[in-house]
Amino acid sequence: MPLVREAPRNLDEARNYRYDFWSTQPVPQFDEIVEENTFILADREPDQISVQPLTLPANLKWSDVDLRDDDQLSELYVFLRDHYVEDDDNMFRFDYSLEFLRWALLTPGSFPQWYCGIRCSSSNALVAFFSAVLQKIRIYDKIKSMVELNFLCVHSKFRRLRLTPLLYQEIMRRANREGIFQAAFTSGTIIPRPYAVCRYYHRSLNPKKLIECQFSALGRKMNMEETIAFYSLPKATNIPGLRALEKKDISSACKLFNTYSKQFQVGPVFEEPEFEHFFLPRKGIIYSFVVEKSDVVTDLISFYTVNTSVLQHPIHKKLNIAYSFYNIATSVSLQELMEDALILANIESFDVFNALNMTHLEEIFRPLKFGIGDGNLHYYFYNWKCPPMTPNQVALTLL
Repeated sequence: MPLVREAPRNLDEARNYRYDFWSTQPVPQFDEIVEENTFILADREPDQISVQPLTLPANLKWSDVDLRDDDQLSELYVFLRDHYVEDDDNMFRFDYSLEFLRWALLTPGSFPQWYCGIRCSSSNALVAFFSAVLQKIRIYDKIKSMVELNFLCVHSKFRRLRLTPLLYQEIMRRANREGIFQAAFTSGTIIPRPYAVCRYYHRSLNPKKLIECQFSALGRKMNMEETIAFYSLPKATNIPGLRALEKKDISSACKLFNTYSKQFQVGPVFEEPEFEHFFLPRKGIIYSFVVEKSDVVTDLISFYTVNTSVLQHPIHKKLNIAYSFYNIATSVSLQELMEDALILANIESFDVFNALNMTHLEEIFRPLKFGIGDGNLHYYFYNWKCPPMTPNQVALTLL
């Protein structure tokens, strides 16, 4: 069978695609049968790792992005706004806020050199960026400290220079220098080799705006008025005692999460400072709600927000999108919990609620009127291999 020339659209095409870079990296290949849950290359002593960064093409230089400096953070925001992920039709682009970037990247235990930029030597303009943050992840019966890789972005005019392989190798060199030899990341594209593939589902909250922006379409035999009525939600939540997460809840909520996560084959393991960082509510970034009984947190709702630029509409310029983070139901049903999550997102004026079909969420999508999305999200490890997982075995959300 001939090699696929364009980027593969599914796993069958990927098996026949030539991956010049990923075939040389410590990741499982498509023809491997993986039965072990283990590293691919053994850890080394950090002092055995080169202190010198990789060589870049002429007129380019490595440059750490100082996220505590407002000017550099603003520069990164504009760079990602203008060059990060777009949909295939160039209609929508992620628009991460400054505060979201602080929340997602300035995490406990991470290092300044893990916010890795490339600049033009002459102009000092930022032309590429890649980040890593520290995350403890349980894979089946093993727990590993890894880096979570995110925000890989190369300026459109520099993509012909093949900077992406250099960014992956350089960010891992920097992680190796701190004694971290594995990484976790997700991507919409297919490379060797995902251990899990999840699908996004969308629940309309503001269907009129979504249809006007062509994010979604009118259903068959339904007009706009009927569609708005179909997706309407109660004005107030239903679960007694549901309230915003507070600092006093962190210890109990963290225990609840770590116990809950163990029923799945992959998920994060949080210490209390990390849990507080990621879950304590921040307006416009992370929303977390709990049910507490006798000083014990029994249920958790959480979702975060990523605004999306609307690129080609005369009126609407942004979509306010809520993304499911982690949701745990023990005293109520998962459907009751997620209905209140939708109500809370609607109260906060979100346009749509997105969720992956991970954990047990897929069972509530139909009754709560979620629609299936267009693309898959592929889960990867770097320098780790494990048996494949189904979406309902995954409890790992990477921002």
